[in-house]
Amino acid sequence: MPRPTPAQLAYGSATVVCTTFALLLLSQARSALWVGVIAVAGLLLGLLVAVTGPFARATRAPHAPRGSRTVRTNRPRTGTPAHASAETAGVGEHSFHG
Repeated sequence: MPRPTPAQLAYGSATVVCTTFALLLLSQARSALWVGVIAVAGLLLGLLVAVTGPFARATRAPHAPRGSRTVRTNRPRTGTPAHASAETAGVGEHSFHG
C-alpha cells in the first residue's frame, strides 16, 4: 500500500475534525460512550476519505495531454514551418494566440 500524500492527509484530517465537531453539535451527546462512538465514526470517515482519494481519481476517463488537439482549418497547407518569421507568416492576419 503506497504512503498517503500530504493532500490526502490534509483531507482526511479535515474530515475527522469537521465530522466529529458537527456530529457532537447535532447529537448533543452528553455521555462519554456517545462521545467515543462519534469520535470513532469521525476517525473512520476521515480514514475512508484519505484512503479512497487516489481510487476516485483513477476511475475517471484519462484525458488527452494538453497541446495534443488538432485544429482543423479550411486553408490549404502552405508548407511553412510553425516557427516562420513574421515577414513570411502574414503580419496582418488574425492571431489566435492573444
